[in-house]
Amino acid sequence: MSGEQTAEGEQDRGTVRFRLKRDAILAAAAEAINEQSAKGMTFADVARRVGLNTTSVTYYFKRKEDLAAAAFEHTLDYLLVMLDAAMEEPTPTDRVRRYLALNMARLDRIRRGEERPMAVLSDLRAMEEPARDRLLAGWREVFRRTRALWGKATSRAAKDLYGARAHVLLENTFWLPVWLPRYAPEQYDRVQARLFDILAHGIAGADAAWAPKLLDLNHDEREPGRAAFLLAATRLINELGYRGASVQRIASQLNVTKGSFYHHLDAKDELVIACYRRSFDTITAAQRLADEAGGTHWQRLSSAIATLLDVQFAERAPLLRTTALSGLPIDVRTAMVDRSNLVARRYAGTIMDGIAEGSCRAVDALIASQTLMALQNAAFDMRKWAGTMPRNRAISLYASTLLFGLFDDRSAAGRD
Repeated sequence: MSGEQTAEGEQDRGTVRFRLKRDAILAAAAEAINEQSAKGMTFADVARRVGLNTTSVTYYFKRKEDLAAAAFEHTLDYLLVMLDAAMEEPTPTDRVRRYLALNMARLDRIRRGEERPMAVLSDLRAMEEPARDRLLAGWREVFRRTRALWGKATSRAAKDLYGARAHVLLENTFWLPVWLPRYAPEQYDRVQARLFDILAHGIAGADAAWAPKLLDLNHDEREPGRAAFLLAATRLINELGYRGASVQRIASQLNVTKGSFYHHLDAKDELVIACYRRSFDTITAAQRLADEAGGTHWQRLSSAIATLLDVQFAERAPLLRTTALSGLPIDVRTAMVDRSNLVARRYAGTIMDGIAEGSCRAVDALIASQTLMALQNAAFDMRKWAGTMPRNRAISLYASTLLFGLFDDRSAAGRD
C-alpha cells in the first residue's frame, strides 16, 4: 500500500471516529434535554454521559446552544425520514399505518437498548436566534409533510381538516413514550393495532351524532392574584417551555415585580406544579359537569372534550402543555404523569360505559383515553389555526380526528 493510500485510510478512519463520537454526544444531549430541557442541559452532564471531559465536547460543539440545536435538528431529520418512508405507501390509510409502525418500532428498539431516544421538541421556541428560525422552519416542514399523508388538499376546508389530522397524529406519536412503558415489549404489536384502530375509525358509535354541550367552567378564585400568576405562567410555559418562561418574564407579563411573584409562590417549581394542578382540576371539572348533565356516555365524552377544546382555543385559561415536564425534578414529574393517568382513566371509564350502552365503538378504552389526553393537551398550539374559522367549526374539526377517525368521509363541517 502506498503512503498516499495509507494517509487516505487514516483520514477515513478519523472521519468515522469523528462521526461516531459526535453521534454519541448528540444522543447524550438528547437524553439530557428530555430530562432537564434544553436550557437545563450542561456540557458537563453531556460529557459525563459519554465518558469525556467537557473540553472534548466543546471540540465538537463550541456552545451549548449549538449542541441543543444539533440535537433538535437530528430529531427533525429523523421525523422527515419516517414521513418520507410513509409516503411510499399508496393510500392515506396505509401511510398513517406505516408512520405509526415506524414510530412503534423505534420505541421498541429504545426499550431494548438498541437505539437512543431522540430529543423532544418542546423547547424549540425558547431557542436563541438564528437557530430558532431555522428549527421552526424545520418543524413547519415536518408538519407540512405530515399533512401530505392525506394527499393534496383541493380546498381550504380540506387543508383545515388535514392540518388538524396531522397535528393530532404527530402529538399522539410524541405522547407515546409517556404511556407506552406501561406495556411489556411483547405487547407492542397489540398496542399498535389497537391504537391504529382508534386513529382510523374513531371512538363514536355508528349512530353517534356530534351535538356537544359546552359546559360552564367559570368559578370564583379564592386568590385572584395567585390565579393571575398561574394563567400568565401557563401561557408563557406553553410558548417557551419551562426554562424559557423565567420568573422575570412572568412578572413582566403582569406588570409586577419579582417580589410580587414570591408573595404568591415560593419557587418556580412550585409555580409549574400549581399550573399543572389547575389544569388537571379544569379537566376533572369538565368530566364531572358532563356526568352531572347526564345523557349517553358518548354525549358526556363529546361535551367534555368540546368544552376543553374551547378552553384551549380561547386561550383565556389554557391547560398547561406537557412541555414543562422535562424541566421538573423526576419525582415531581412522576407525580404529574400519575395525575394525568388518573384523568385518562376517567375518560376510559366513560368510554367503557359508552361501549356497553352502544353509543361508543368497541375500542381499547385505556389506549383511547391516552389519545384524548394528547388531543386536548396539544390543542393550545392550534389556537391560531382555530382563529381562522368560527369557534364551533374549529372544535368540531379538531375533535373529529379522534372521535370519528382520521379518515372519516362524512363532512366534518356538517357537525358544526
